[in-house]
Amino acid sequence: MSTMARCRVAVFGVTLMTAACASSEGADGGELGTPLIRAPTLQSEFTPVELEATIDNLVAEMNKSPIEPMNMAILLKNITGFFAPVATGANRAMGELGVTGNVIGPTVQSTDADESQALQAEQIREMAAGGAEGLGVAPISTAQQEAIEEAVANGVHVVTIDTDVAVEKRALYIGTLNGAAGATAGTTLLPHLPPPPGTVMIHGQTVEGWADAIERTRGAQAVLEEAGYTVVATQAIFGPDDQVDLDWMLPLFEEADPPVVGLLGLFNISYRCAMLAELVGQPELPVVAFDFDPKTVEFMREGRIKATHTQRQYYEGYLAPYILYGIKNIGLDATKQILAPLMLDDASRVNIGVDVVPGDKVDEYYAFLDAIGANQ
Repeated sequence: MSTMARCRVAVFGVTLMTAACASSEGADGGELGTPLIRAPTLQSEFTPVELEATIDNLVAEMNKSPIEPMNMAILLKNITGFFAPVATGANRAMGELGVTGNVIGPTVQSTDADESQALQAEQIREMAAGGAEGLGVAPISTAQQEAIEEAVANGVHVVTIDTDVAVEKRALYIGTLNGAAGATAGTTLLPHLPPPPGTVMIHGQTVEGWADAIERTRGAQAVLEEAGYTVVATQAIFGPDDQVDLDWMLPLFEEADPPVVGLLGLFNISYRCAMLAELVGQPELPVVAFDFDPKTVEFMREGRIKATHTQRQYYEGYLAPYILYGIKNIGLDATKQILAPLMLDDASRVNIGVDVVPGDKVDEYYAFLDAIGANQ
């Protein structure tokens, strides 16, 4: 019995679907078969218009050529919590495409990191050996690099999701570009600040080692400094004890010169910025946050956090099958050309962006997540 069979792994199959439309005719007069048709786009103030339009453009280009069947798999770190919306999006896309495929991931993450990494590497190899033509992989760590490189060497198209590895071999990365996300958060805070001079405290990452967090912090810092503010970045202290983090931030706040005029948090513990403002007796200080922690939502409802930023996990999953399908049917270069509006820094990373949620739009955002099946 394989490792995959022994562990608690959920496999979600896709029911094959075909669009109820007449056949179309290709440029050479031949029949193209039933065209691909996406489900109608949800109309909401939070709908990512450019992203949705880009997917429509990809579908339109694929419909110009005969549609080929495809076998694919989406392998996630797990299918609960943060990755539940990813699984929802991937399943929905594969259903619309009518492909043969599965979303695979553990329902309970093993506490043994080596076991989890070995299991996912085995899954990659088994899916590739079993006939998958495309793989979307949310790698647990760089331990999956060898398995991904082997799959690519055997002719399997691979895109990475949320975390990037095997950069020289995988076709594309799909996820949040952290420099851009940090810049967006800084831009969100600017209208709430008084004119400079003033100091903005960033609750971010200052210790080397977590590259994505450093990139996000630097993206926010650049925007704020360009606007004329002094920036003090403090290292976020993760863990369950809010007070430890507050004790770390307090001296930096008190020593800031010029005085702090706003706070920006870049992780799920961003609500601590609002707690700090209260601790120093300045609850009116503008605070902008990241992620959608229940404590963050509570402060938003109280008017203490002006806005937060959330990652679009659903779209990470939804994009992956469409991109894999595009690579097979129209080629990688043509797919990249269509995806170009979403590629901010190079031709290999697709930026899904972040949702900016104003403090007075919490209920509307919950309704949007419910409508697309992305509530965790």
